[in-house]
Amino acid sequence: MLSNTSKYALRAVIYLALKENGLVKIGIKQISKELEIPTPFLGKILQSLAKHKLLVSTKGPHGGFGLAKNAHEITLMNIVEIIDGLDSFNMCVLGLHPCSDKEDNHHCPIHQNYAAVREQLKKLFETENVGELADRIKENNSSLVL
Repeated sequence: MLSNTSKYALRAVIYLALKENGLVKIGIKQISKELEIPTPFLGKILQSLAKHKLLVSTKGPHGGFGLAKNAHEITLMNIVEIIDGLDSFNMCVLGLHPCSDKEDNHHCPIHQNYAAVREQLKKLFETENVGELADRIKENNSSLVL
């Protein structure tokens, strides 16, 4: 359901939350290496998040990226909306036109079943925040790298 770009963005923001102490910015090469995401691609993602004021970016030899606000204030939906928009939460899972036409009552064969799942997923992304996920990763000694 999510694009790889959104998945990378989520992982990168959670990574920054795990490393965040409010003062140190993390360089793109370090983030890229640790998360195993191509540096040029990650750079575009992080710049987009910085442009939308989710991250801060500092240039120069001691520059890098950091969170622009408290990790507990950043929902997963904030990130996905910047990267992919909200279409994945509004469009037909099969990609059929009738489902996306709100005026039409003709829907795809799984519209009714998927509508409930889509709403649950939307609610999950709106309520889960980066800070809580980072806390859970720390508690469970989990990793963002496969």
